[in-house]
Amino acid sequence: MPESFTKSMARNIYIGGSVFFILFFLGLTYHTEKVLPERDNRVNINEQVALGKHIWEVNNCIGCHTLLGEGAYYAPELGNVYQRRGGEFIKAWMKAMPTNAPGRRQMPNFNLDENQLDALVEFLKWTGEINTSNWPPNIEG
Repeated sequence: MPESFTKSMARNIYIGGSVFFILFFLGLTYHTEKVLPERDNRVNINEQVALGKHIWEVNNCIGCHTLLGEGAYYAPELGNVYQRRGGEFIKAWMKAMPTNAPGRRQMPNFNLDENQLDALVEFLKWTGEINTSNWPPNIEG
């Protein structure tokens, strides 16, 4: 190797590295475009799921909970709560809040009616059916 680092050597390293990473990025983009349509869950959206998402947003559930890794970390992850607990548990839990147990964080009672609770459960069920490539790694979120 020569004793000095020349401008042409620096240029070649820059151009070679740039070409490598551009090709790498294009390869990842191609792979993503090929895989995502197979994982698309939008076809299963119905009125109940849409209403449940609306209820989720209006009540700012993401302000305390995470959903598929996004949101606050104050309360449990809810991306797979339907598989873990079931719809009746979710509805009973929502109705029983707050429990007023000392020393525990308390979830407010949003006073949702039965139709709203059903819609929220449908939204959480739909969310649990999304192929997340095994995320979160912990079954309890």
